[in-house]
Amino acid sequence: MKDGQFQRKYVKIIFVVYLILVIKVIIFKYPIEHLKAIAATWEKGVILEGLDTANFTLFKTIRMYIDYSYMLNSFENLVGNVVVFIPFGFLLPYVLKRGRNFFVMLINAFLFVLGIEVFQLFSAFGAFDVDDILLNCVGAILGYFAYLAYEGIKKQRRRRERRN
Repeated sequence: MKDGQFQRKYVKIIFVVYLILVIKVIIFKYPIEHLKAIAATWEKGVILEGLDTANFTLFKTIRMYIDYSYMLNSFENLVGNVVVFIPFGFLLPYVLKRGRNFFVMLINAFLFVLGIEVFQLFSAFGAFDVDDILLNCVGAILGYFAYLAYEGIKKQRRRRERRN
């Protein structure tokens, strides 16, 4: 096995572990007893209540966090929603060759986040918020730019080594 294939295998493992951790932190953040209690209430009426508490208005939650920043843990929520998806944008191009394309990475990030949010909407294991989708995708974009910067630095280093 070549060194590059060896490293790629480990990056794939890291990416899968990262995805599992994201799902654990976002969806299954409560103790198992609490999750069982929520699941025990699942019925059509309770599931439809998720539609009442969901935020489908872009910037509504972000604006609330800014307006009430003195009262809420706004910074942690806003920054946390961005930071948690930086690894997605950084690692996906190493896992999928097509993920090196910005739009492919963004679509994958969007679909993953949308899946989480829709699951929260219908499971009551959280609340659907369109602003979370936006902030998570911004995090993936930042991660992708970090990937581009890292690859650019590696390319410059290789050129310098070839010259010497």
